[in-house]
Amino acid sequence: MRKQRIRDYYAELKRSMDGIIGTDGNGAAFACDEAIERLVTLVTDQAAAGGKLYFIGNGASASIASHQAVDFWKGTGIPSLCFNDAALLTCISNDYGYPSVFEKPVELFLGPQDVLVAISSSGESENILRAVSAARRKGSKVLTLSGFKESNRLRKLGDLNLYVPATDYGPIEVTHHSILHCALDTLMRQRHPRT
Repeated sequence: MRKQRIRDYYAELKRSMDGIIGTDGNGAAFACDEAIERLVTLVTDQAAAGGKLYFIGNGASASIASHQAVDFWKGTGIPSLCFNDAALLTCISNDYGYPSVFEKPVELFLGPQDVLVAISSSGESENILRAVSAARRKGSKVLTLSGFKESNRLRKLGDLNLYVPATDYGPIEVTHHSILHCALDTLMRQRHPRT
């Protein structure tokens, strides 16, 4: 029974990774490799214009956001931040309510040259959706990573949207992390080719 569950888990993880779908702001779809190439181009272009990367997510997506923010600035030199500091989260939640926890810092920090990386397994987290709307008002670029339902709201809101066709958190989260790591590793090799 357990061995079968383990086999099923890895089969679903493989389906999730094989099924990554990228879409642009107009809904045009493309394969995973093209989607990640577009992600790298988006980040590179915005960084060349003086932009920064800002990552947001809840729960496990927050840990992915935090990890990637550190790795992006450390590995590529692109200034990157994650809005999940405990004082920020508790202050904004207390003063404005949890739905505004990312919206308020986005309103203050982001500009037209910046990229908001919005990670939500469901694509339906109100605080993520509000932050994306705030980034749009600021003229920032938006990259989304989502899963579960193909029709989730977040999937339609980015300049670039990466969707994972899975119905369990584990495969979605692992695949989101792999997408960002692939983009990061690609950028690092581009900036520092191995000899």
